Amino acid sequence: MKKVCVVTGTRAEYGLLYPVLKKINNDSELSLQLVVTGTHLSPEFGYTISEIEKDGFNISSKIEILLSSDTSVGVCKSMGLANISFSETFDRLKPDIVILLGDRFEAFCAASVATVCNIPIAHLHGGETTEGAFDEAFRHSITKMSYLHFTSTEAYRKRVIQLGEDPKRVFNVGALGVENIKRIKLLDKESLEKKLDFNLNDKLFLITFHPTTLEKNTSKNQFSEILKALDNFNAKLIFTKANSDKDGRIINYMIDEYVKNRNNAIAFKSMGILNYLSAMKYSSLVIGNSSSGIIEAPSFKIPTINIGDRQRGRIQAESVINSKPLYHDIRLAIERGISKEFNNYIKDMTNPYGNGNTSQKVIDII
Repeated sequence: MKKVCVVTGTRAEYGLLYPVLKKINNDSELSLQLVVTGTHLSPEFGYTISEIEKDGFNISSKIEILLSSDTSVGVCKSMGLANISFSETFDRLKPDIVILLGDRFEAFCAASVATVCNIPIAHLHGGETTEGAFDEAFRHSITKMSYLHFTSTEAYRKRVIQLGEDPKRVFNVGALGVENIKRIKLLDKESLEKKLDFNLNDKLFLITFHPTTLEKNTSKNQFSEILKALDNFNAKLIFTKANSDKDGRIINYMIDEYVKNRNNAIAFKSMGILNYLSAMKYSSLVIGNSSSGIIEAPSFKIPTINIGDRQRGRIQAESVINSKPLYHDIRLAIERGISKEFNNYIKDMTNPYGNGNTSQKVIDII
């Protein structure tokens, strides 16, 4: 049997990888090795390894790398720990191939070690651009270290080939996030309200904002502008907290302070893929700079207010409204997003990120 090692370091990444993990587990020719690291092992970020265990997956290795710091030095030290730990883990597990998704520093470290150890890498979501984050450099670096490439659009497939990769090993398979929307039986509104312990009215905003890591010390000011703009609207607010990027804790502290004395707002370290997509289904807007607003939200025909430069350069559906991280621009973008005219305009659009059968394509090719 081929030993297929899958690395996951964040809640969002695991949610995307879930259908791939299930298909590997159910394939008689493949043996799953699941390596869990990053924020999954941190109580501060929801200790989401418990969700993985609840889903019934056998975890082959737990790699502790996070320090209690979100500074540049802290992230760099975490990367050093990751390199040491991945080398030990891969030497023990001896996988035939390693599957990595995206562009985070955990994936970059795993790719670096796998390359030195001569372990082939299958990379998901290569060729994309996120010009406001150092993930951009990590992603293209992982591409150059990878053997198989699974892109989410044809344009990204062409970009990977432009980077010098063999076209015979580059496949446009669509986005796993779109598959999750089609695969998961989402909660009805009443069930979602019970699970979240939060009443949802007709207008709901789902908000996720991460640091723009190529900018210096902008997180606090930019998120302040967002919160000020939100105060103009009579809506229920669901915040999902920032990840472990540099300055992420600043945003999370501001979220906690904002929701503390409000009955129209609630915050989560991690909602889980079922609750998150169910909340998205009933949202009037997705607001922030998460990739889910670019990739998943268009499948629900829901407008996205994409703020700042973190996602700049990604292919976007017509439902995405780009805004500068300034109060006036954000307020105008929200007004446009909730308007009847804009929602009528996007109701017949198609999501550029595929039709939802990504995981089976990936497994067949592997």
